[in-house]
Amino acid sequence: MGLREEKKRATRRHISDVATGLFAARGFDDVTVAEVAEAAGVSKMTVFNYFPRKEDLFLDRHADRLRDLERVIRERPDGQDVATALRRYHHELVAQRHPLAGTRPGAVGFLKILYASPALVTRTYEQSREIADLLTRLLAEETGDPLEARLTANLVSATLDSIYEHACRRMLDGDDPDDVHRDQPAVIDRAFDLLEHGLRR
Repeated sequence: MGLREEKKRATRRHISDVATGLFAARGFDDVTVAEVAEAAGVSKMTVFNYFPRKEDLFLDRHADRLRDLERVIRERPDGQDVATALRRYHHELVAQRHPLAGTRPGAVGFLKILYASPALVTRTYEQSREIADLLTRLLAEETGDPLEARLTANLVSATLDSIYEHACRRMLDGDDPDDVHRDQPAVIDRAFDLLEHGLRR
């Protein structure tokens, strides 16, 4: 990564961190983009250059997730199916206790802010659709069958949502984060087993 790209990433992370601090203190809906810009020491236009929508200041890892998913699918070994590649990727997220795994201590505060804002919840639905659209495009390139690609992508996207949401709901219900973390690999395997083998009842 070049110096310019490193500087851009650092600026993006700084703006997002400042915004998250404001959202945690006052709630997402009560903070304006102008206030984020002022607190971060940048212009409002700069904020929008990095984050076209206010919701993306808080849900700032979505772009990373899209890049990761595309990398996992494109770089999987010859002969390996998409479900196997994505199963492995999600096990890696949990092993790293990555924020996208949903099992990190401290995630409850993030989740409370998220679910308290209709705008943020709506944005998560849109992000799920963006994931399905990405998967559709990648699978269509491989198979040449747009219908199969769309149907498969929708099933995969729903599986990914279910895995993450299960961890989030447990955390919000007060389960110990270490217990959620320990149990999550089995949840991943159960979800992908259902995806691969279908419903039996």
